[in-house]
Amino acid sequence: MSLLTPLRKVWSDVLSAVQFLTRVPVPSQRYEADSLARSVKYFPLVGALIGGSAAVLHLLLAPHLSRLAAAFCIILFLVMMTGCLHEDGLADSADGFGGGYGREKILLIMRDSRIGTYGGAAVVFSLLGRVLFLSSIPLPHVVPTLIVAHILCRWTTLPLSYFLPPARTQEGEKVDGLGGRIAWLTSGRTLAWGTIFSFVTAVLLLRTRAIAPIVGSIALCLVSGRFYKRRIGGVTGDCFGATNQLTELAIYVCGAWS
Repeated sequence: MSLLTPLRKVWSDVLSAVQFLTRVPVPSQRYEADSLARSVKYFPLVGALIGGSAAVLHLLLAPHLSRLAAAFCIILFLVMMTGCLHEDGLADSADGFGGGYGREKILLIMRDSRIGTYGGAAVVFSLLGRVLFLSSIPLPHVVPTLIVAHILCRWTTLPLSYFLPPARTQEGEKVDGLGGRIAWLTSGRTLAWGTIFSFVTAVLLLRTRAIAPIVGSIALCLVSGRFYKRRIGGVTGDCFGATNQLTELAIYVCGAWS
């Protein structure tokens, strides 16, 4: 029994990561306050499953559709599989940082469930950019690029949540949402495990072509992290989603450029 307990905990954390990042039905898990923080280490693994599913769809569609039509179907599949989780974060972040002139105003706008002009434009450009650049990647490189993109874009949550505090911790604000549940709660061991898995997998799949996606992902983490810290003093769940979307798009650009 004692030997099975750690395995059950790992399996439970993996299912928690799948449940949070996707709309794939999984067995219900017992609520634990730190379950999401523990499951962060498996975000890149879930990203591999998401990217792998998209790669299989590409293999099914590529012989029958144009590159542009196949890319459109793949992005539509990804949006449905994740339930627009990251698109929502991108939209809220764009509205907040685009329309807010101070920390309190930015956070207030980001809480608003309505989408504004900045958010709408950001989602349109994100979807359009992903379709166009995905369709421009050389055909033999599409499958590994899809998998690597979804590993690395979900890896970005690890360093952001390790180095940055939750933004809603000042002046007696209630700490809630994704930022409050994982920011500054990601351990160094989790960051190391997730980084090794993500970067090694990227190199195995893309070989020397993995350099640009890895460097780009690190750069986006550094730049966006400094931006979030300067503007709102930390991160929120929307910030994680925004960096995720930017990283996915950047990796498609790297694939198309090469």
